[in-house]
Amino acid sequence: MPDYRRARHPGGTYFFTVNALQRHDNDIFTRHIEMLRDVVQDVRQRHTFVIHGWVVLPEHMHCVIELPPNDANFATRWRLIKAGFSKRLPDVEHRSTVRRARGERGLWQRRYWEHLIRDERDFAAHMDYLHFNPVKHGHVSRVVDWPYSTFHRLVAVGVYPQDWAGSADADALDGLE
Repeated sequence: MPDYRRARHPGGTYFFTVNALQRHDNDIFTRHIEMLRDVVQDVRQRHTFVIHGWVVLPEHMHCVIELPPNDANFATRWRLIKAGFSKRLPDVEHRSTVRRARGERGLWQRRYWEHLIRDERDFAAHMDYLHFNPVKHGHVSRVVDWPYSTFHRLVAVGVYPQDWAGSADADALDGLE
C-alpha cells in the first residue's frame, strides 16, 4: 500500500481539490448541489470546520477550510462528506468489480489533493484560484456569474468587488493547479 504523505497541522487552513471519478460529461455535483450542501452542513455540525472559500463545479470542487485548534483530521471530514453524498444518491453508476467488492460507489476519485496554507499570500492566491476556476474551465465568462461558489458571500462582506476577475485575469492565476 502506498504511503501518502499528508500535511497534518492542528488548526491548519487547507486548500483541497476533490474530483468525481468520471470527469468527462459529468455534472453530478452541480445537478445535486442542494444534497451536497446538506451533507457538508451535516458534517460541519459533527466535526466543525470553517469554510473560507468553496466552489463546486460539475465534476470537481475546490475549497479552503480551517480546522479547529488541536484538530488535524481532515480525512474524516472528507470521508463523511463523500459517504454522505454517495448514500443519498440512487445507485445508478457503473461500478468496477473492485469497487463492488469494496462496497464503494463509483462517484468519487479515491484520493484528493490537499495543500496546507502557509501564509496570507498563499491563502489569497488559493482563494482567488478557486473562485476563478469556473471561468478557467469555460463555464462562465465572469466569476460573478457562477452560482455555486462562496464568491457571492465574500462580495457581500467586502472581500471581493462584484466585478472581480473576468477572462482577462486568467494569466494572473495560472500555476496554482
